[in-house]
Amino acid sequence: MGVETWSSAAWVELATAWLDERLADAGIERTGPAEQPRVRPWSTQLTAPTTVGTVWLKAVNPPNAFEAGLYDVLHELVPHRVLAPIATDAERGWMLLPDGGRTIADRDLADDDLVKVLTEVIPRYGLLQRDLAPHVDRMLAAGVTDMRPTVMPQRFDEALAVVGDLPAVAAKSGEFADWCARLAVSPVPPSLDHNDLHANNILLADLADPDAVRFYDWGDAVIAHPFAAMFVPLKVLADILGKQTTGVLRVRDAYLEVFADLGSHAELAAELDLACRVAKVARTLVWARAVAVSPGEWADAPRETLMSLLAESYF
Repeated sequence: MGVETWSSAAWVELATAWLDERLADAGIERTGPAEQPRVRPWSTQLTAPTTVGTVWLKAVNPPNAFEAGLYDVLHELVPHRVLAPIATDAERGWMLLPDGGRTIADRDLADDDLVKVLTEVIPRYGLLQRDLAPHVDRMLAAGVTDMRPTVMPQRFDEALAVVGDLPAVAAKSGEFADWCARLAVSPVPPSLDHNDLHANNILLADLADPDAVRFYDWGDAVIAHPFAAMFVPLKVLADILGKQTTGVLRVRDAYLEVFADLGSHAELAAELDLACRVAKVARTLVWARAVAVSPGEWADAPRETLMSLLAESYF
């Protein structure tokens, strides 16, 4: 699979036939032509109008095929936080989903308003992680990659092998192993790290009701120290806000409140710092698997992400 295959008329015809069959199984009828709004190296989507509204077929490349099975697990365990799949095909990595409405990014919020919304929404992701923590084995069995602290020194070596010779990063091997050892004895148990949790992947139908939030686009997900999931949203927010880090820390602290029974604020904040640094290696490998078939303009993403280990801050 990849851009060339997904762009072919034959694949679109095959996928549309599957879409129609699964809709019929659910008692739904397509009412207009299927369209293909985007093709990326890691996935493509078809969208179609139906008798119950717009639906989306997402197809992912083989390394990300676990996403279809993960949707089934998440819908069973945390149905209030994810879209309810109409159908999934775990073998092919296909999933048919209802339209989730507007994302936070769709709303083009002013900086202060964005920070306010995120301080209300991001803790809901922390609650999801706590709900899922007892079910790590099920998610691993569904094919989600193990990025828990105990295996991350090995992942560090794998990341170096993927991106090539980076002596400055390689020199951090011992320090990185120490970070992982400290995280491995944390009272905060491993859980699901979305690994790409930004405003485009957070659905919020009503700004006045943050509890209506739904998280989606799970193709980058890994099992890790839960705080690793904050690497992407805090970095993206820091890029938006520039040098104004107060808003970033507000979102961080709101998230950490969900785990307040497991340590003091200072202890949890220090742990989040470590987890977000370690997350850069996981993110490197996630990028590598996403662009393995057709790198395109994202070819340098794995290397750039691993190089960010040399930065002074995780964001």
